[in-house]
Amino acid sequence: MALIKSISGIRGTIGGIVNENLTPVNAVKFAAAYGMWLKSENSNESLTVIIGRDARISGEMISNLVSNTLTGLGINVVDIGLSTTPTVEIAVTLDHADGGIIITASHNPKQWNALKLLNHKGEFLNAEAGEKILKIAENENFIFAEVDYLGKYEKKEGYIERHIDEVLKLDLVDVEAIKSANFKVVVDAVNSTGGIAIPSLLEKLGVEYIKLYCEPNGHFPHNPEPLKEHLTDISELVVKEKADFGIVVDPDVDRLAIICEDGSMFGEEYTLVACADYVLSKTKGDTVSNLSSSRALRDITLKHGGKYQASAVGEVNVVELMKSTNAIIGGEGNGGIIYPASHYGRDSLVGTALFLSHLANEKVSCKTLRESYPEYYMSKSKIELTPEINVDEVLEKIIQKFENEKPNCIDGVKIDFEKEWVHLRKSNTEPIIRIYTESNTQKTADELAEKFISIIENVL
Repeated sequence: MALIKSISGIRGTIGGIVNENLTPVNAVKFAAAYGMWLKSENSNESLTVIIGRDARISGEMISNLVSNTLTGLGINVVDIGLSTTPTVEIAVTLDHADGGIIITASHNPKQWNALKLLNHKGEFLNAEAGEKILKIAENENFIFAEVDYLGKYEKKEGYIERHIDEVLKLDLVDVEAIKSANFKVVVDAVNSTGGIAIPSLLEKLGVEYIKLYCEPNGHFPHNPEPLKEHLTDISELVVKEKADFGIVVDPDVDRLAIICEDGSMFGEEYTLVACADYVLSKTKGDTVSNLSSSRALRDITLKHGGKYQASAVGEVNVVELMKSTNAIIGGEGNGGIIYPASHYGRDSLVGTALFLSHLANEKVSCKTLRESYPEYYMSKSKIELTPEINVDEVLEKIIQKFENEKPNCIDGVKIDFEKEWVHLRKSNTEPIIRIYTESNTQKTADELAEKFISIIENVL
Protein backbone atom coordinates (compact mmCIF):
# COMPACT_ATOMS: atom_id res chain seq x y z
CA MET A 1 0.00 0.00 0.00
CA ALA A 2 2.62 2.55 1.03
CA LEU A 3 6.17 2.98 2.29
CA ILE A 4 7.33 6.49 3.02
CA LYS A 5 10.99 7.20 3.78
CA SER A 6 11.90 10.60 5.16
CA ILE A 7 14.54 12.26 7.30
CA SER A 8 12.30 11.74 10.35
CA GLY A 9 12.02 7.97 9.94
CA ILE A 10 10.26 5.30 7.92
CA ARG A 11 6.50 4.86 7.83
CA GLY A 12 4.32 2.40 5.98
CA THR A 13 1.55 -0.16 5.96
CA ILE A 14 2.21 -3.58 7.43
CA GLY A 15 2.54 -6.57 5.10
CA GLY A 16 2.85 -6.78 1.35
CA ILE A 17 5.90 -6.40 -0.85
CA VAL A 18 9.39 -5.50 0.34
CA ASN A 19 10.28 -1.85 -0.35
CA GLU A 20 6.66 -1.08 -1.16
CA ASN A 21 5.32 -1.61 2.36
CA LEU A 22 6.65 -1.72 5.89
CA THR A 23 7.73 -5.35 5.90
CA PRO A 24 10.04 -7.07 8.41
CA VAL A 25 12.85 -6.70 5.88
CA ASN A 26 12.35 -2.94 5.71
CA ALA A 27 12.15 -2.63 9.49
CA VAL A 28 15.44 -4.49 9.87
CA LYS A 29 17.13 -2.52 7.11
CA PHE A 30 16.15 0.85 8.54
CA ALA A 31 16.97 -0.11 12.13
CA ALA A 32 20.38 -1.28 10.94
CA ALA A 33 20.94 2.01 9.13
CA TYR A 34 20.08 3.94 12.29
CA GLY A 35 22.41 1.74 14.32
CA MET A 36 25.27 2.21 11.85
CA TRP A 37 24.76 5.98 11.92
CA LEU A 38 24.71 5.98 15.72
CA LYS A 39 28.00 4.06 15.83
CA SER A 40 29.56 6.48 13.33
CA GLU A 41 28.61 9.43 15.53
CA ASN A 42 29.99 7.98 18.77
CA SER A 43 33.44 6.91 19.93
CA ASN A 44 31.94 5.00 22.87
CA GLU A 45 32.45 1.26 22.71
CA SER A 46 29.14 0.67 24.47
CA LEU A 47 26.01 2.31 23.07
CA THR A 48 22.46 2.12 24.43
CA VAL A 49 19.16 2.81 22.65
CA ILE A 50 15.77 3.15 24.37
CA ILE A 51 12.87 1.52 22.51
CA GLY A 52 9.17 2.03 23.23
CA ARG A 53 5.96 1.51 21.28
CA ASP A 54 2.33 2.48 21.13
CA ALA A 55 -0.38 -0.20 21.32
CA ARG A 56 -0.65 -0.99 17.61
CA ILE A 57 -1.25 -4.64 16.76
CA SER A 58 2.02 -4.75 14.79
CA GLY A 59 4.01 -2.94 17.48
CA GLU A 60 5.46 -5.94 19.29
CA MET A 61 6.57 -7.56 16.04
CA ILE A 62 8.31 -4.42 14.76
CA SER A 63 9.83 -3.75 18.17
CA ASN A 64 11.33 -7.26 18.31
CA LEU A 65 12.80 -6.88 14.83
CA VAL A 66 14.33 -3.51 15.69
CA SER A 67 15.69 -4.69 19.05
CA ASN A 68 17.32 -7.78 17.59
CA THR A 69 18.82 -5.80 14.74
CA LEU A 70 20.43 -3.31 17.12
CA THR A 71 21.80 -6.00 19.42
CA GLY A 72 23.13 -7.70 16.30
CA LEU A 73 25.10 -4.52 15.65
CA GLY A 74 26.54 -4.63 19.15
CA ILE A 75 24.22 -1.94 20.54
CA ASN A 76 22.51 -2.39 23.91
CA VAL A 77 18.72 -2.08 23.94
CA VAL A 78 16.48 -1.02 26.81
CA ASP A 79 12.93 -1.97 25.88
CA ILE A 80 10.38 0.05 27.88
CA GLY A 81 7.45 -1.66 26.16
CA LEU A 82 4.08 0.05 25.87
CA SER A 83 4.87 3.72 26.12
CA THR A 84 4.32 7.13 24.55
CA THR A 85 6.47 9.20 22.21
CA PRO A 86 7.22 11.86 24.85
CA THR A 87 7.94 9.16 27.45
CA VAL A 88 10.63 7.63 25.23
CA GLU A 89 12.07 11.10 24.61
CA ILE A 90 12.32 11.75 28.33
CA ALA A 91 13.64 8.23 29.01
CA VAL A 92 16.61 8.87 26.69
CA THR A 93 17.66 11.87 28.76
CA LEU A 94 16.85 10.35 32.16
CA ASP A 95 18.95 7.27 31.40
CA HIS A 96 21.65 9.15 29.46
CA ALA A 97 21.10 6.83 26.51
CA ASP A 98 22.70 7.39 23.10
CA GLY A 99 19.44 7.37 21.17
CA GLY A 100 15.87 6.19 21.01
CA ILE A 101 13.33 4.65 18.68
CA ILE A 102 9.56 4.96 19.04
CA ILE A 103 7.53 2.32 17.21
CA THR A 104 4.43 4.28 16.24
CA ALA A 105 2.64 5.70 13.23
CA SER A 106 1.17 8.51 15.33
CA HIS A 107 -2.31 9.45 14.04
CA ASN A 108 -2.33 7.01 11.10
CA PRO A 109 -4.85 4.10 11.04
CA LYS A 110 -4.02 0.71 12.55
CA GLN A 111 -2.55 -0.86 9.36
CA TRP A 112 0.30 1.69 9.56
CA ASN A 113 3.41 1.64 11.71
CA ALA A 114 6.68 3.52 11.76
CA LEU A 115 10.09 4.02 13.32
CA LYS A 116 10.62 7.47 14.83
CA LEU A 117 14.30 8.12 15.49
CA LEU A 118 15.82 10.14 18.35
CA ASN A 119 19.30 11.44 19.14
CA HIS A 120 21.02 11.41 22.53
CA LYS A 121 19.02 14.45 23.61
CA GLY A 122 15.75 12.58 23.11
CA GLU A 123 14.96 14.82 20.14
CA PHE A 124 14.10 13.97 16.55
CA LEU A 125 17.01 13.85 14.16
CA ASN A 126 17.84 16.84 11.98
CA ALA A 127 17.83 16.75 8.19
CA GLU A 128 21.57 16.02 7.92
CA ALA A 129 21.37 12.97 10.17
CA GLY A 130 18.23 11.76 8.46
CA GLU A 131 19.82 11.97 5.03
CA LYS A 132 22.84 9.97 6.23
CA ILE A 133 20.59 7.21 7.56
CA LEU A 134 18.59 7.06 4.32
CA LYS A 135 21.84 6.73 2.37
CA ILE A 136 23.13 3.95 4.64
CA ALA A 137 19.81 2.11 4.25
CA GLU A 138 19.92 2.47 0.49
CA ASN A 139 23.49 1.22 0.18
CA GLU A 140 23.04 -1.46 2.87
CA ASN A 141 26.45 -0.70 4.35
CA PHE A 142 25.87 -2.77 7.47
CA ILE A 143 28.59 -4.36 9.60
CA PHE A 144 27.19 -6.62 12.30
CA ALA A 145 28.96 -7.58 15.52
CA GLU A 146 30.74 -10.87 16.07
CA VAL A 147 29.27 -13.24 18.63
CA ASP A 148 31.31 -12.03 21.61
CA TYR A 149 30.32 -8.43 20.99
CA LEU A 150 26.55 -8.63 20.57
CA GLY A 151 24.54 -6.00 22.38
CA LYS A 152 22.57 -6.70 25.54
CA TYR A 153 18.78 -6.60 25.64
CA GLU A 154 16.73 -5.84 28.73
CA LYS A 155 13.17 -4.85 29.52
CA LYS A 156 12.47 -2.09 32.01
CA GLU A 157 9.18 -0.87 33.41
CA GLY A 158 7.95 2.24 35.19
CA TYR A 159 8.91 4.88 32.64
CA ILE A 160 5.42 6.33 32.25
CA GLU A 161 5.36 6.85 36.01
CA ARG A 162 8.78 8.51 35.84
CA HIS A 163 7.50 10.73 33.03
CA ILE A 164 4.49 11.74 35.14
CA ASP A 165 6.77 12.55 38.08
CA GLU A 166 8.81 14.83 35.81
CA VAL A 167 5.62 16.61 34.72
CA LEU A 168 4.51 17.13 38.32
CA LYS A 169 7.90 18.72 39.15
CA LEU A 170 7.38 21.55 36.64
CA ASP A 171 7.08 24.94 38.37
CA LEU A 172 3.99 25.99 36.42
CA VAL A 173 2.05 22.78 37.03
CA ASP A 174 -0.17 23.95 39.89
CA VAL A 175 -0.98 20.65 41.54
CA GLU A 176 -2.79 22.14 44.53
CA ALA A 177 -4.99 24.38 42.39
CA ILE A 178 -5.91 21.44 40.18
CA LYS A 179 -6.79 19.27 43.17
CA SER A 180 -8.90 22.06 44.67
CA ALA A 181 -10.85 22.52 41.45
CA ASN A 182 -12.45 19.04 41.71
CA PHE A 183 -12.44 18.53 37.95
CA LYS A 184 -14.30 15.69 36.29
CA VAL A 185 -13.14 14.72 32.81
CA VAL A 186 -13.65 12.06 30.14
CA VAL A 187 -10.59 10.52 28.46
CA ASP A 188 -10.53 9.08 24.93
CA ALA A 189 -7.18 7.40 24.27
CA VAL A 190 -8.24 5.54 21.09
CA ASN A 191 -7.30 2.21 22.75
CA SER A 192 -3.60 3.00 22.82
CA THR A 193 -1.03 3.92 25.44
CA GLY A 194 -2.68 7.20 26.36
CA GLY A 195 -5.14 4.94 28.15
CA ILE A 196 -2.32 4.11 30.56
CA ALA A 197 -0.60 7.49 30.79
CA ILE A 198 -3.40 10.07 30.96
CA PRO A 199 -5.52 8.39 33.69
CA SER A 200 -2.36 7.84 35.77
CA LEU A 201 -1.49 11.53 35.46
CA LEU A 202 -5.04 12.60 36.34
CA GLU A 203 -5.06 10.34 39.38
CA LYS A 204 -1.94 12.04 40.77
CA LEU A 205 -3.53 15.43 40.10
CA GLY A 206 -6.69 14.52 41.98
CA VAL A 207 -8.89 14.70 38.88
CA GLU A 208 -11.92 12.42 38.57
CA TYR A 209 -11.92 10.69 35.20
CA ILE A 210 -14.12 8.47 33.07
CA LYS A 211 -12.36 6.19 30.59
CA LEU A 212 -13.51 5.90 26.99
CA TYR A 213 -11.47 3.66 24.67
CA CYS A 214 -8.58 3.40 27.12
CA GLU A 215 -7.79 -0.31 26.69
CA PRO A 216 -4.32 -0.43 25.04
CA ASN A 217 -5.14 -3.22 22.57
CA GLY A 218 -4.43 -1.40 19.31
CA HIS A 219 -7.97 -1.80 17.97
CA PHE A 220 -8.79 1.83 17.25
CA PRO A 221 -12.56 2.38 17.66
CA HIS A 222 -12.50 5.42 15.38
CA ASN A 223 -10.05 7.19 13.11
CA PRO A 224 -7.15 7.97 15.49
CA GLU A 225 -6.55 11.50 14.26
CA PRO A 226 -8.20 13.72 16.93
CA LEU A 227 -10.47 15.73 14.63
CA LYS A 228 -14.06 16.80 15.29
CA GLU A 229 -15.63 14.31 12.88
CA HIS A 230 -13.94 11.41 14.71
CA LEU A 231 -14.90 12.44 18.25
CA THR A 232 -18.67 12.19 18.42
CA ASP A 233 -18.61 9.47 21.12
CA ILE A 234 -16.60 11.48 23.62
CA SER A 235 -18.53 14.66 22.84
CA GLU A 236 -21.76 12.87 23.75
CA LEU A 237 -20.27 11.27 26.86
CA VAL A 238 -18.89 14.56 28.20
CA VAL A 239 -22.42 16.02 28.11
CA LYS A 240 -24.05 12.86 29.48
CA GLU A 241 -21.63 12.65 32.42
CA LYS A 242 -21.77 16.42 33.04
CA ALA A 243 -17.98 16.48 32.89
CA ASP A 244 -15.96 19.69 32.98
CA PHE A 245 -14.31 18.75 29.70
CA GLY A 246 -12.91 15.87 27.65
CA ILE A 247 -9.31 14.92 26.88
CA VAL A 248 -8.40 13.24 23.59
CA VAL A 249 -4.95 11.98 22.63
CA ASP A 250 -3.66 10.20 19.54
CA PRO A 251 -2.07 6.71 19.68
CA ASP A 252 1.42 7.88 20.67
CA VAL A 253 0.19 10.67 22.95
CA ASP A 254 1.96 13.65 21.42
CA ARG A 255 -1.24 15.37 20.25
CA LEU A 256 -3.86 16.74 22.64
CA ALA A 257 -7.40 17.85 21.87
CA ILE A 258 -9.96 19.19 24.34
CA ILE A 259 -13.76 18.85 24.31
CA CYS A 260 -15.77 21.59 26.09
CA GLU A 261 -18.43 20.77 28.66
CA ASP A 262 -21.22 21.23 26.09
CA GLY A 263 -19.63 18.67 23.76
CA SER A 264 -18.18 21.26 21.39
CA MET A 265 -14.57 21.20 20.29
CA PHE A 266 -12.19 23.49 22.15
CA GLY A 267 -10.24 23.20 18.94
CA GLU A 268 -7.01 21.30 18.38
CA GLU A 269 -5.41 24.55 17.25
CA TYR A 270 -6.37 26.18 20.54
CA THR A 271 -4.75 23.60 22.83
CA LEU A 272 -1.40 25.30 22.23
CA VAL A 273 -3.01 28.75 22.43
CA ALA A 274 -4.45 28.02 25.89
CA CYS A 275 -1.26 26.49 27.24
CA ALA A 276 0.80 29.38 25.84
CA ASP A 277 -1.60 31.90 27.37
CA TYR A 278 -1.03 30.32 30.77
CA VAL A 279 2.75 30.04 30.44
CA LEU A 280 3.13 33.59 29.08
CA SER A 281 0.99 34.96 31.93
CA LYS A 282 3.53 33.52 34.38
CA THR A 283 6.77 33.87 32.40
CA LYS A 284 7.62 36.55 29.84
CA GLY A 285 8.97 35.20 26.57
CA ASP A 286 8.44 34.30 22.93
CA THR A 287 6.63 31.56 21.05
CA VAL A 288 6.97 29.47 17.90
CA SER A 289 4.57 27.36 15.87
CA ASN A 290 4.62 26.14 12.29
CA LEU A 291 3.31 27.80 9.15
CA SER A 292 0.12 25.72 9.20
CA SER A 293 -0.85 26.80 12.72
CA SER A 294 -3.45 29.37 13.73
CA ARG A 295 -2.82 33.10 13.94
CA ALA A 296 -4.37 32.93 17.41
CA LEU A 297 -1.00 32.01 18.96
CA ARG A 298 0.54 35.11 17.42
CA ASP A 299 -2.27 37.26 18.87
CA ILE A 300 -1.92 35.79 22.36
CA THR A 301 1.86 36.16 22.27
CA LEU A 302 1.60 39.83 21.30
CA LYS A 303 -0.97 40.38 24.07
CA HIS A 304 1.61 39.24 26.60
CA GLY A 305 4.34 41.38 25.06
CA GLY A 306 6.21 38.54 23.40
CA LYS A 307 7.35 37.85 19.86
CA TYR A 308 5.92 35.11 17.65
CA GLN A 309 7.70 33.35 14.78
CA ALA A 310 6.66 30.55 12.39
CA SER A 311 8.79 27.64 11.25
CA ALA A 312 8.49 25.08 8.49
CA VAL A 313 6.12 22.22 9.31
CA GLY A 314 7.65 19.37 11.30
CA GLU A 315 8.55 19.05 14.94
CA VAL A 316 12.30 19.19 14.30
CA ASN A 317 11.85 22.54 12.50
CA VAL A 318 9.73 23.98 15.31
CA VAL A 319 12.31 22.86 17.88
CA GLU A 320 15.20 24.32 15.88
CA LEU A 321 13.51 27.74 15.70
CA MET A 322 12.48 27.57 19.37
CA LYS A 323 16.08 26.97 20.35
CA SER A 324 17.45 29.76 18.17
CA THR A 325 14.89 32.26 19.53
CA ASN A 326 14.83 30.98 23.12
CA ALA A 327 11.06 30.54 22.88
CA ILE A 328 9.53 29.46 26.18
CA ILE A 329 6.66 27.52 24.62
CA GLY A 330 5.74 26.41 21.14
CA GLY A 331 4.49 23.51 19.12
CA GLU A 332 2.18 22.68 16.30
CA GLY A 333 -1.46 23.53 15.79
CA ASN A 334 -2.35 19.84 15.69
CA GLY A 335 -2.44 19.83 19.49
CA GLY A 336 1.30 19.35 19.95
CA ILE A 337 2.66 21.24 22.97
CA ILE A 338 6.44 21.74 23.24
CA TYR A 339 7.50 23.12 26.60
CA PRO A 340 11.31 23.39 26.91
CA ALA A 341 11.15 23.55 30.72
CA SER A 342 10.27 19.86 30.37
CA HIS A 343 11.86 18.79 27.08
CA TYR A 344 11.93 19.65 23.37
CA GLY A 345 9.17 17.34 22.20
CA ARG A 346 5.39 17.41 21.74
CA ASP A 347 3.91 16.09 24.95
CA SER A 348 0.23 15.55 25.78
CA LEU A 349 1.00 14.87 29.45
CA VAL A 350 2.69 18.25 29.80
CA GLY A 351 -0.11 19.85 27.78
CA THR A 352 -2.79 18.28 29.98
CA ALA A 353 -1.09 19.45 33.19
CA LEU A 354 -0.63 23.01 31.88
CA PHE A 355 -4.21 23.17 30.60
CA LEU A 356 -5.59 21.94 33.93
CA SER A 357 -3.43 24.50 35.77
CA HIS A 358 -4.72 27.28 33.54
CA LEU A 359 -8.37 26.32 33.94
CA ALA A 360 -7.97 25.91 37.71
CA ASN A 361 -6.35 29.33 38.05
CA GLU A 362 -8.84 31.11 35.81
CA LYS A 363 -11.80 29.51 37.66
CA VAL A 364 -13.94 29.53 34.52
CA SER A 365 -15.56 26.82 32.42
CA CYS A 366 -13.76 25.25 29.49
CA LYS A 367 -16.23 26.88 27.09
CA THR A 368 -15.76 30.32 28.66
CA LEU A 369 -11.98 29.99 28.37
CA ARG A 370 -12.29 29.07 24.70
CA GLU A 371 -14.53 32.06 24.01
CA SER A 372 -11.91 34.39 25.50
CA TYR A 373 -9.52 33.72 22.61
CA PRO A 374 -9.40 35.31 19.14
CA GLU A 375 -11.89 33.64 16.84
CA TYR A 376 -10.34 31.97 13.82
CA TYR A 377 -11.63 29.09 11.77
CA MET A 378 -9.51 26.61 9.88
CA SER A 379 -10.20 24.29 7.00
CA LYS A 380 -7.93 21.29 6.46
CA SER A 381 -8.25 19.61 3.10
CA LYS A 382 -6.08 17.35 0.99
CA ILE A 383 -5.64 16.11 -2.55
CA GLU A 384 -4.50 12.55 -3.17
CA LEU A 385 -1.29 12.29 -5.19
CA THR A 386 -0.69 10.07 -8.20
CA PRO A 387 2.65 9.25 -9.88
CA GLU A 388 1.77 11.62 -12.74
CA ILE A 389 1.62 14.68 -10.49
CA ASN A 390 4.74 16.84 -10.23
CA VAL A 391 4.13 18.67 -6.98
CA ASP A 392 7.00 21.11 -7.44
CA GLU A 393 5.59 22.25 -10.78
CA VAL A 394 2.14 22.68 -9.25
CA LEU A 395 3.46 24.80 -6.40
CA GLU A 396 5.63 26.86 -8.74
CA LYS A 397 2.54 27.75 -10.78
CA ILE A 398 0.75 28.82 -7.59
CA ILE A 399 3.72 31.00 -6.64
CA GLN A 400 3.66 32.68 -10.04
CA LYS A 401 -0.09 33.22 -9.92
CA PHE A 402 0.07 34.91 -6.50
CA GLU A 403 3.49 36.56 -6.71
CA ASN A 404 2.01 39.95 -5.74
CA GLU A 405 1.07 38.49 -2.35
CA LYS A 406 4.74 37.65 -1.64
CA PRO A 407 4.30 33.93 -0.85
CA ASN A 408 6.37 32.33 1.87
CA CYS A 409 8.18 29.37 0.29
CA ILE A 410 10.25 27.93 3.14
CA ASP A 411 7.88 24.95 3.27
CA GLY A 412 5.57 24.52 0.32
CA VAL A 413 3.70 27.75 -0.34
CA LYS A 414 1.98 29.95 2.23
CA ILE A 415 0.04 32.97 1.05
CA ASP A 416 -1.02 35.53 3.66
CA PHE A 417 -4.00 37.65 2.75
CA GLU A 418 -5.28 40.49 4.96
CA LYS A 419 -7.83 38.45 6.92
CA GLU A 420 -6.96 34.89 5.94
CA TRP A 421 -4.20 32.60 4.69
CA VAL A 422 -3.64 29.40 2.74
CA HIS A 423 -0.78 26.95 3.08
CA LEU A 424 -0.09 24.29 0.45
CA ARG A 425 2.48 21.58 1.01
CA LYS A 426 3.34 18.01 0.22
CA SER A 427 2.90 15.85 3.30
CA ASN A 428 5.98 14.14 4.73
CA THR A 429 3.94 11.27 6.14
CA GLU A 430 1.21 10.54 3.59
CA PRO A 431 0.99 10.60 -0.23
CA ILE A 432 -1.13 13.79 -0.34
CA ILE A 433 -0.99 17.55 -0.81
CA ARG A 434 -2.27 19.26 2.32
CA ILE A 435 -4.33 22.42 1.94
CA TYR A 436 -4.71 24.44 5.13
CA THR A 437 -6.69 27.66 5.20
CA GLU A 438 -7.72 30.01 8.00
CA SER A 439 -10.18 32.89 8.09
CA ASN A 440 -12.51 34.69 10.49
CA THR A 441 -15.50 32.44 9.66
CA GLN A 442 -15.75 28.74 8.86
CA LYS A 443 -17.61 29.57 5.66
CA THR A 444 -14.85 31.81 4.30
CA ALA A 445 -12.13 29.34 5.37
CA ASP A 446 -13.94 26.52 3.53
CA GLU A 447 -14.49 28.73 0.48
CA LEU A 448 -10.79 29.63 0.38
CA ALA A 449 -9.89 25.93 0.51
CA GLU A 450 -12.33 25.10 -2.27
CA LYS A 451 -10.92 27.93 -4.35
CA PHE A 452 -7.38 26.57 -4.09
CA ILE A 453 -8.50 23.00 -4.70
CA SER A 454 -9.99 24.21 -7.96
CA ILE A 455 -6.84 26.15 -8.82
CA ILE A 456 -4.66 23.07 -8.18
CA GLU A 457 -6.94 20.77 -10.17
CA ASN A 458 -6.72 23.17 -13.09
CA VAL A 459 -2.94 23.02 -13.15
CA LEU A 460 -2.55 19.25 -12.63
